[in-house]
Amino acid sequence: MRIVVLVPGGIEEQILLFPTLETLKKQYPSGVIDVIVPPSAKPAYRVCPHIHEVLTFDYRDSNGLADYLNLLGTIRDREYDAAILTEPRWNLELLLWLNGIPRRVGYQSQLSWFLSDPVPRKAEQYAPYLYHDLVQGLEIASRCPSLRLSLPKEDIDWVEAEQKRLDLKESGYILIYGGLTSSYPTDKWSKIITDIQQKQPNLPVVLLQKVQDARWLAELQKAFPTLKKFNPPDAGKLAAAIAGANLLICTSGLPLTLATAVGTYTVALLEPAAVLKCLPPAQDRQVSVEATAVAEIAPEAILAKIWSS
Repeated sequence: MRIVVLVPGGIEEQILLFPTLETLKKQYPSGVIDVIVPPSAKPAYRVCPHIHEVLTFDYRDSNGLADYLNLLGTIRDREYDAAILTEPRWNLELLLWLNGIPRRVGYQSQLSWFLSDPVPRKAEQYAPYLYHDLVQGLEIASRCPSLRLSLPKEDIDWVEAEQKRLDLKESGYILIYGGLTSSYPTDKWSKIITDIQQKQPNLPVVLLQKVQDARWLAELQKAFPTLKKFNPPDAGKLAAAIAGANLLICTSGLPLTLATAVGTYTVALLEPAAVLKCLPPAQDRQVSVEATAVAEIAPEAILAKIWSS
């Protein structure tokens, strides 16, 4: 069995697909499973053991006929038996039909004429479950596996070197991620950090650095000069940094997804509508603190979750 999975979206979307890829590999242990992803998302598959080949295609709307013809040729050369599309896109569904792939799986929509096995899209559920529903199109009836990944040794070594450089002791550290837009106010983060340092003075607080967070980081480091920071260059090293933490406090985004995959205790600042999609049900390692807007969450509510975890 040769299967290709077309996955538009960023690194987080790729990682949320890992349980689906795991199910496909278990169902077809001797089969070939390839993915076609945006070039920027390819590094996600450094931590995925279920894939044979990672191909790239820029799924932007500005693609011309030549781009789609190249994609058509790439798929045709590999003679796939089945294709799975993770987003409803009629042009890609048409392309798969033109390729003559016998089984073409995707979400059912008003334009899904070229799919051989459309699957109902149940959006209101945990995101990996949404993707995992697609295996029903190949008549696979199995529960969605837990989200997990495989950390390369070089990523673990990188984190250990960073821990040594930052003089992080064996007691561990608390990791904080404020989100790409730092949606939680700096003064509220300050109250949380102050409380942690007062109650656990020997447990370092480490900030996760992103380019977009420069102002947020600068403000917190000005208020707390002893704060340390991690700047992982890829998803594998980010996952390893999270795996080494005693606790992650974060808003929604890739760090929350990776924390779920590596099993790090997490307190997530979320809007109520995001809880169902971001956190796996029936587990106690990732807990949420909720408000209509993340910025409205009281620091006291977050601290209550931290000290009860």
